[in-house]
Amino acid sequence: MDYSQFLLMKQEIALLVVFLLVFLYDTFAPKKALGALSGITCALFGIYTIAGFCTCVTGVSDTAFAGMYATSPIIAMIKNVLNVGVLIVLIQSVKWVNNDSTVVRRGEFYELLLVTLFGMYLMISARHFLLFVIGLESASLPLAAMVAFDKKRYESHEASIKYILTAVFSSAIFMMGLSFVYGLSGSLYFSEIYGAIGSVSSPMIICALAFVIAGVGFKLSLVPFHLWTADVYQGAPTPVTSYLSVISKGSAAFAFLVILVQCFGAVYEDAWEWMLYALIILTITIGNLFAIRQRNMKRFLAFSSVSQAGYIMLGIVGMNAMGLAAMVYYILVYVFSNLAAFGVIQAIENNTGKVDMDDYRGLSKTNPKLSFAMMLAMFSLAGIPPFAGFFSKFFIFTAAINQGSIAIYVLVLIALINTIISLYYYLLVVKAMYISDEPSTIERFKSSCTDRVGLIITVAGIIFLGIVSVVYNHILTLAERSGLF
Repeated sequence: MDYSQFLLMKQEIALLVVFLLVFLYDTFAPKKALGALSGITCALFGIYTIAGFCTCVTGVSDTAFAGMYATSPIIAMIKNVLNVGVLIVLIQSVKWVNNDSTVVRRGEFYELLLVTLFGMYLMISARHFLLFVIGLESASLPLAAMVAFDKKRYESHEASIKYILTAVFSSAIFMMGLSFVYGLSGSLYFSEIYGAIGSVSSPMIICALAFVIAGVGFKLSLVPFHLWTADVYQGAPTPVTSYLSVISKGSAAFAFLVILVQCFGAVYEDAWEWMLYALIILTITIGNLFAIRQRNMKRFLAFSSVSQAGYIMLGIVGMNAMGLAAMVYYILVYVFSNLAAFGVIQAIENNTGKVDMDDYRGLSKTNPKLSFAMMLAMFSLAGIPPFAGFFSKFFIFTAAINQGSIAIYVLVLIALINTIISLYYYLLVVKAMYISDEPSTIERFKSSCTDRVGLIITVAGIIFLGIVSVVYNHILTLAERSGLF
């Protein structure tokens, strides 16, 4: 075996180094020194995140382990986008993870989080379904423990049980689909599957595709595989919820694109084009309609994330480099926008324990800075110019329309109508904070330093990505050189 192949896995190896340093410090450091664990973890991961962007510039496109693992600058870019989100989650979680009820398990939280990220890396780089399944399970199983992290809360236990049961069933369905794929192609390599099924016309292909899409659709919270989302988001600790809503969704979206394009691209028009159209319409519409009814902020953002997953999927239907670039850019914007909203929710929950939308009435009078951050997050998620969310939606609609069919025009029209619906329920939060005449039930308080740092980063990202076009241009250049299509 040529061990030099491991040198292509720079990001995975560097992440394992960070994991081992955190693990060793948590295990062997004196008890008095453990208070610095959060700061050390954030610092190590921050250095790793900054160094990771160099891979996008100096990285090469290559494969390893007989083609099971692939790397390229666009793959490095999506991993770095996830790293930015994880870094923000780590910063925002410092106060929560150091409180009296969770401080004893502080190290486990960081270690589980890094293990799930490693699994997502494998999903993104996999070009063989064996490696993909290893990554999928590595990303899913530790998340069940993270969801149940609040041992004394019944809701956290319930959320964990729902998550693990749904994960098990979705994995079983996914594996059933893989068995059909293997039976049709005789291989689990993406490229060999593409070549084998291109000349096959069989109902088994549609059945296999449906099972594979159902398995990955669970990770993305696509309708009708979304039923776990609201209960898990509500019951899980808020830092875990923010991680689930952004990082997990971003990795699964890119992996989903690779599977559909590189495995089943030969049967795009015959099999999975109409499946994806139906999923996108259902996901955006049902996510929006159910979000209107929610009063708990975490459930509200759960259905919002379901809807956002539908918009992300629009990047796949274009089947071109512009669609890939639009999807990666959308995920980047979604990282800043959604984590800004969760940062406000977490700051309020840490200090008051309140998570209902009704509690946010009059918030601008007592906590104007938090209200401003939440308003920017809602505007960006809704796609209001000149914030970043407007341009992410514009690029992803443009990429989809470039495909040119009548069906795609209808699909984009339905998505645009749903954007108006989403504008209504996002503005409900802004209305509660700024227009409500009722006195605020949340007293003035001072957020922790880490909460403020997290919000500053996310707000800066929302504004910066809305006015600087060079980021999208760079991602588009990497996508055009990716060779995925």
